[in-house]
Amino acid sequence: MPIINSVFTWFIKKRIHQIELFKKYPNEVQEEWFEQLISEAEGTEWGRKYHYKDISSLKNFKEQVPIQNYDTLKPYIERMLKGEQNVLWPTEIRWFAKSSGTTSDRSKFIPVSEESLEECHFKGGKDMLTLYFNNRPNARIFTGKSLTLGGSHQVNQLYADTFFGDLSAVIMKNLPLWAEFYRTPHLDIALLENFEEKIEKMAHATKDVNVTSLSGVPTWNILLFKRILEITGKSNLLEVWPNLELYFHGAVNFTPYREQFRQLIPADDMYYLETYNASEGFFGLQDQPDSDDMLLMLDYGIFYEFLPLEHLHDENPKTLSLDEVELGKNYALIISTNAGLWRYMIGDTIRFSSLSPYRIQITGRTKHYINAFGEELIIDNAERALDEACRQTGAIIKEYTAAPVYFKGDECGAHEWVIEFEQKPAEFDRFVDLLDETLRRINSDYDAKRFKDMALRRPIVRVAPEGTFFNWMKEKGKLGGQHKVPRLANDREYIDSILLLMELVG
Repeated sequence: MPIINSVFTWFIKKRIHQIELFKKYPNEVQEEWFEQLISEAEGTEWGRKYHYKDISSLKNFKEQVPIQNYDTLKPYIERMLKGEQNVLWPTEIRWFAKSSGTTSDRSKFIPVSEESLEECHFKGGKDMLTLYFNNRPNARIFTGKSLTLGGSHQVNQLYADTFFGDLSAVIMKNLPLWAEFYRTPHLDIALLENFEEKIEKMAHATKDVNVTSLSGVPTWNILLFKRILEITGKSNLLEVWPNLELYFHGAVNFTPYREQFRQLIPADDMYYLETYNASEGFFGLQDQPDSDDMLLMLDYGIFYEFLPLEHLHDENPKTLSLDEVELGKNYALIISTNAGLWRYMIGDTIRFSSLSPYRIQITGRTKHYINAFGEELIIDNAERALDEACRQTGAIIKEYTAAPVYFKGDECGAHEWVIEFEQKPAEFDRFVDLLDETLRRINSDYDAKRFKDMALRRPIVRVAPEGTFFNWMKEKGKLGGQHKVPRLANDREYIDSILLLMELVG
């Protein structure tokens, strides 16, 4: 509807002004949120335990409150799941985002307060549109529907007053009516728990809808798109949805999927906007077209701290405030939020690409890396090297994972990669060499260990048959939603189970 586009264009002018303010005064905005969060939570059980009433500075806060992770907060969250209130946050919390950032069997239940829904997740969703319309004033996405492939919703049967689901499901279940009007398909399908049934029903339900925008994790979206093309007999998505103009993506690095999307959506003006949205909060948005970084969103009810990665395992690590960070260094992200997560290490690592304004890039996970031989290989290194190898050999990667091969007898170590290709490289050996050479160029520690094969030899690359990672995730009960294949691991748990599956199948 053109009138909706006009109304929203008016709205974004006000919000763009607010974004410009926190870009101009980032430290002041963060300080205000710090003071507000401490003040609101001082009467909670957590606030009383750590004497929030006595906190007069960030220095006090860091001295009084230890850095947390899910395991340390879990006893409090389990009580909240049973209906206890005023534990970590003063207002009623009835919703929990079920998170499992990897294929770990352990599920995390992240509290979602009314404030975090409104001031963080919903605000982030509106800002996605705000930045898009600001960068493309002639956008017409409100003339059609938005298709979101998210997770499932489930009522916690143990405790009648608490509910949980994937974050996307929690958000969809609580969307305002105007937002629900513009999305497709109906919630009965969108929130189905069986992922394969959901893909099938979503494909049939949306193939004749005027879809103008898409959002979701690239891995699972590609499965849906291919099924739609199978059903319709069309060669690309623009033949199905001719008015398609925008894709919001996040959760994983988009680089390995970019070429697949170009083939599925062959339009030079298709707009891709990256988001950094996790169960714990909404953190970043790509505010510049064609950039590879995101604006750190500073007015979402989140106070940020940054732990230099080299001090991650220190006994009492010193965190940095926003005004202390440096360009190009890797930091573990630590947050305090309006849902009661206090000095919580979410497990992601980021680096700053700009300090004015503050823009970030996601570089990996604190637990997803390979450092078996002192090589300190992070996900960012891996994906840059794979991108270069693909670019020069014409390969397209669907999924991958990698892990160390340990010393055995006189044989030195190595990195073993399992890669499922959408399109195999024209020259496989050259692909492996380019992967190795690029890693050596961008990671001096890796290069040192590769010197004369003293600690690491040439990478071992296994080609996985089509469907390997899908079947592995299905076997783990981790299809769809926000579940992701672990890219790197410092042990062989994941890769050995994938190799075993490949052996059994082939």
